[in-house]
Amino acid sequence: MILQVKPATLIKRYKRFLADIELNDAEETTIHCANTGAMKGCAEPDDTVWYSTSSNKKRKYPFSWEITQSQNNHFICVNTLRANQLIEEALYRGVIKELSGFTDLKREVKYGNENSRIDFLATYNHVPDAYIEVKSVTLLDNGHGYFPDAVTTRGQKHLRELMDMVAQGHRAVLLFAVLHSGINDVAAASHIDPTYAKLLKEALLAGVEIIAYKATFSLKLGEVDINVVEKIPFIER
Repeated sequence: MILQVKPATLIKRYKRFLADIELNDAEETTIHCANTGAMKGCAEPDDTVWYSTSSNKKRKYPFSWEITQSQNNHFICVNTLRANQLIEEALYRGVIKELSGFTDLKREVKYGNENSRIDFLATYNHVPDAYIEVKSVTLLDNGHGYFPDAVTTRGQKHLRELMDMVAQGHRAVLLFAVLHSGINDVAAASHIDPTYAKLLKEALLAGVEIIAYKATFSLKLGEVDINVVEKIPFIER
């Protein structure tokens, strides 16, 4: 995925969906932030913000925060809308070997007993369909990656739904999209959401598959190229 981006300096993030930045000409402006999470370690004052520009004249804030370049030079895709786009590209390229060979791939399919939508439903010949839930991982803590970065009742619900799919004879896959260049393994953040961590252990025992794939970042000439290319370990802790 190639995004056209420009740099700025972060002043502060606030109200979840907004951030103030300083442009290269020292002008200050407000941009949209599509990330509703805590963004721990991804939104420190004086970090470099790489933002895209919308051509939609109706938008109040035409700039969108895409990438954080941290002060220790890590690249982090903070626009959570990109996670599913990047995973979809990787699925069609056959990068995610565990899910290759599908005959059909649908997005946002209604399923489950708790009024959910699965990120992807992959259909295969002669084997069960695969229900694929994607989670974006951007929290780096003590050299390791963790999910979630805040308590997530929605994420807990998704784990219950995936376990139900396994019980019905389907494949169910939790796919961590690691969008932080400094993360090389992923674990459940039991220190942040112990209920989620407990459910994740239950999901593993129930037969939910858990895999993690990491994105690479290449920045040049006003654009960033992001691609999910590398499998990294999921660690039970």
